Amino acid sequence: MVANIRAMILDEAQKCGGFMQLLMKPKNTGRAWTREERQVLRMHLKHLSCYVPIMVIFVMPFGSLLIPVLAEILDRRRTRRKLREKDLVAEDHGRAIVRSK
Repeated sequence: MVANIRAMILDEAQKCGGFMQLLMKPKNTGRAWTREERQVLRMHLKHLSCYVPIMVIFVMPFGSLLIPVLAEILDRRRTRRKLREKDLVAEDHGRAIVRSK
């Protein structure tokens, strides 16, 4: 269910021009959002909440405190990194077996 909601949010977020880049700004650049950027994020989240009702959480008072959690959930690179790490671990295990012979 979480994967379906995540996919739905990502699909709708791609339709909002610049939303994903703005959402991932702190992760990509290490700089925090400005006041104007937070306002733009809230505007995008209001728009997304029309299509994905669970997004209303982020529009409610103090919901903006949860925006970094949303960024972590929607971070597509994180899943790619995990897959790469699993591949590297699998390769390391294969080498370890070869070395022990």
